[in-house]
Amino acid sequence: MTDTEFDLIVIGAGAVAENVADRAVQGGLSTVLIEKELVGGECSYWACMPSKALLRSGIALRAAKSVGGTREAVTGQLDVAATLKRRDSLASHWDDAGQVAWLEGAGISLMRGHGRLTGVRTVSVEAEDGTLTHLTARHAVVVSTGSDPMLPDIPGLADASPWSSRDATSAKTIPSRLAIIGGGVVAAEMATAYASFGCHVTLLARSGLLGGQEEFAGEMVGEALTALGVDVRLGVSPSSVTRTGATVTLELSEGEPVTADEVLVATGRQPRSSDIGLDTVGLPVGEWMSVDDTLLVTGTDWLYAVGDINHRALLTHQGKYQARAAGDVIVARALGNPVLDAQWGTHVATADRAAVPQVTFSDPEVASIGLTARAAEEASYDIRVVDYDLGSVGGSSLQADGYTGKARMVVDEARGVILGVTFVGQDVSEMLHAATIAVVGEVPIDRLWHAVPAFPTMNEIWLRLLEAYGRPGPAEPRERLVNVGERHTRTRER
Repeated sequence: MTDTEFDLIVIGAGAVAENVADRAVQGGLSTVLIEKELVGGECSYWACMPSKALLRSGIALRAAKSVGGTREAVTGQLDVAATLKRRDSLASHWDDAGQVAWLEGAGISLMRGHGRLTGVRTVSVEAEDGTLTHLTARHAVVVSTGSDPMLPDIPGLADASPWSSRDATSAKTIPSRLAIIGGGVVAAEMATAYASFGCHVTLLARSGLLGGQEEFAGEMVGEALTALGVDVRLGVSPSSVTRTGATVTLELSEGEPVTADEVLVATGRQPRSSDIGLDTVGLPVGEWMSVDDTLLVTGTDWLYAVGDINHRALLTHQGKYQARAAGDVIVARALGNPVLDAQWGTHVATADRAAVPQVTFSDPEVASIGLTARAAEEASYDIRVVDYDLGSVGGSSLQADGYTGKARMVVDEARGVILGVTFVGQDVSEMLHAATIAVVGEVPIDRLWHAVPAFPTMNEIWLRLLEAYGRPGPAEPRERLVNVGERHTRTRER
């Protein structure tokens, strides 16, 4: 056993952990990352990058076929082998040499092995050969171990060799039949990708599609999946699963059984916290880690948790946002500098609470920021909801022939600011950041009228949403929108 001391120890070396370490090193702290798998983590090798690579080729092909001129030029089918080859490249062929080189260039130390807390500011690292290294942190320890797929308690499922999201995004061959259990982002995206490959996909979503989003988002994605050939079954779940050789059979709570070559389980995530020594510092094992807005673990003054493990927002970009705040506040506290922990301050992750941007890369895409109408009502806001048909925006006809989509804006009437925005349609992810700025900046509706969208672009949706909302004079009544598009109705509110 050897002993080593650093200012900061980070357990984990995914994208979130890398950002904590980078901010700490830039602030002058010596930092070490501990990783038992690949540096770069889930997003780089099994989630964000490979999943979007699997999706992009099919979506691009359909987009080309939706525009006159390219429709006539595109005569071939999707090349699945080429798509998988591109996926492999974007996942760096599951080799982290490039990420390790980046760490070295940034001045961040790396230890390979399994990291476990052993006490206050102390961590042990168990290498693959069993060698133990004892580390001590002068200032702080950060847990950034992420999350694992959750396996529901369905009889026979565990014995049927089910796929996790990792298996789906790293598959070397495409099965002829794929059953997917779940209705969230992973389920919708993988159903889209595998259907694009010619695989017969059956999607079993007991609670519907894309729960937590606006209801119309799940409905529109479900319709598109059905048009793509996916057998979408809502309100049903497997009662048992059996594998016989190369075939998996799923008996359902309702309807005919489903047979497939593989079954993908996409029913949620659980914390990767069962074997990291939390019990040695008096914290519950196997649970999400509770933190304050500076990402400091509740009841401690030295332990931080960033990314999925704190269960605030299980999204890579949001974890990296947390990481920047955590890295900076660790430096400030270590050096005795002021801590700016007021709402929207330098050292807090305020956006986690009600300003989280998210994209589901299905076809159509779902891009959202902030609160849904239901969430805003449950939070007791006085709201007005403005809906608009994206296909009625001038730029949409240039984007695709027969473009279909929908936009929703949720407005806090008391303050005249936007609480949430949802777009559903082709390429709407590229319009999300403007909405994010409006929500985070709490830009008044009256000021947004002066943010003129360029014509003819899809961003003209902002003008149409504002027109639908209304721009009353000092004594004029506002109009409460029911629906806007080719057919719309308004009722007056005085």
